[in-house]
Amino acid sequence: MAIRTLAATSKITLRCGSSRPLATAAAAPTIRRQGQSRRQQQPLRMDSRAASSGAGGTSLFSPTPEHQALRELVRNFAEAEVEPQAIEYNREEKMNMPSNFQVPLASSTTPSPLFTSILLKMASTTNMAIRTLAATSKITLRCGSSRPLATAAAAPTIRRQGQSRRQQQPLRMDSRAASSGAGGTSLFSPTPEHQALRELVRNFAEAEVEPQAIEYNREEKMNMPLFKKLGELGLLGVTVPEEYEGSGMDATAAVIVHEELAAVDPAFCLSYLAHSMLFVNNLARNGNEAQKKKFLPAVCEGSRIGGMCMSEPSVGTDVLGMKTNAKKDGDSWIINGTKMWITNGTVDGKTTGDIFLVYAKTGETKRDVSLFIVEKDTPGFTLGQQIKDKCGMRASMTAELVFEDVKIPAENLVGEVGGAAICMMRNLEIERITLAAMSLGIARRSVEEMNRYAQERKAFGSSLNSFGQMQRFIAESYAEYMAGRSYVYNTANNLDLESVGNGLDADGVKLYCGVMAKNVADRAVQLMGGYGYVGEYNVERLWRDSKLLEIGGGTNEAHHKNMVRDLSRHHQKLP
Repeated sequence: MAIRTLAATSKITLRCGSSRPLATAAAAPTIRRQGQSRRQQQPLRMDSRAASSGAGGTSLFSPTPEHQALRELVRNFAEAEVEPQAIEYNREEKMNMPSNFQVPLASSTTPSPLFTSILLKMASTTNMAIRTLAATSKITLRCGSSRPLATAAAAPTIRRQGQSRRQQQPLRMDSRAASSGAGGTSLFSPTPEHQALRELVRNFAEAEVEPQAIEYNREEKMNMPLFKKLGELGLLGVTVPEEYEGSGMDATAAVIVHEELAAVDPAFCLSYLAHSMLFVNNLARNGNEAQKKKFLPAVCEGSRIGGMCMSEPSVGTDVLGMKTNAKKDGDSWIINGTKMWITNGTVDGKTTGDIFLVYAKTGETKRDVSLFIVEKDTPGFTLGQQIKDKCGMRASMTAELVFEDVKIPAENLVGEVGGAAICMMRNLEIERITLAAMSLGIARRSVEEMNRYAQERKAFGSSLNSFGQMQRFIAESYAEYMAGRSYVYNTANNLDLESVGNGLDADGVKLYCGVMAKNVADRAVQLMGGYGYVGEYNVERLWRDSKLLEIGGGTNEAHHKNMVRDLSRHHQKLP
């Protein structure tokens, strides 16, 4: 009913990957506008490096070609004209004004003297640059009066050629609508399909996931029946092409799902991430056609639960120092070693999970790493132990997995021998972005709980939210959450899942949001006092869960190292 209601209200069709009716289809639904062919579904994707720099297209920071042209014009002017005089005029504590400049009377229609001064200097010194930009971007720099640009005191507007004044409509939206996604699209739900997906997942999370969260976290077990419902909704293969029973959506869709699930049960969401991103998306991006046809349909529908094996008992951040190895034996590979901290390593506490992507050394150098598919019940592949008594994420089952002369067919090699490092780096990017999205969910729920409690609880005859210390907790938490949310969604909106080399912002969003979510959850506990310290009020569980997001998928310290390396190599000048 919820799916049909969404389709009716948003004028989109939720299509299944098979011809079976929606109520009985096991394949994942895709979200498509009515009347739109498969080829017409083109999610907004851009190489994140280009989006970050503003080159070759639009982004959050330059949403139209006109904005980008303006940015280039002002940056060129600032570097050529403003920079050389900055120290001198600051030391002399005076303003750099043209000798023939007359300050206009202040009014609601005139700009500040500083802006007008800059405009006039631009007009007199960079006319060629202005004409070049106008010609290349097909825009006209028009003044607010009929005077030529060189003498006009009014602020310029930027207008496409042939566009009337009334057609100049900047992208504006009430912040509450943009935040909630109501009333149209936004950075956080850039298309109607994304908004429909958000509503679908939020409704499911609040109705189905929320009620079971405390029980399954206390018992440290995975809710398998509920997990398989994600397959019925098409979420387990959210980034997988339709021909393999996936939903065919993009990185932004993956972020939406993780934010919404983590807001009610981060542990349940972590199991989802290990399955849908670390196994399903990984294989969809790096596997060959035969492997994708053989393995993806079952994991997209939820009949098999997957995971990924990278870390080892003595190898974490130094992942290329792994000891697990694979040796060629005729038409087979023999794997030996131990993997640790494997999410979905077991789903029943007794046996291994169903299917895994396993990284193993296949040569002498550190980068001689290959990727293999290993299935449950393969001889020699066993559960070492379920890791219990974790600080948080207790409903996500974690295990040690042991490989003793595990023999797998040669066709289970993913990609080229020794070529898994690139697979690893590519999938780490979407992993880190979705882990950051989990931090968003934790932070959002913590802010909501704080805000609600501070309104209801009275102290000294007043509501808690009337006290400055409590106001600081709530206000700073909301601002930090929204800053992180904007960073995550901008990065996701511009991520091509087939690309590699987007590590700077993949590291950046996880670094910022992991710390941010832990701090916000901590403030929620502090604001709620004793009630925040007990499980009934949720925030203590969110607080415990948040810590993992500073460790798993890359430690904060690893992000520091990676980001400084990338900045020193590729980003001497920031966009």
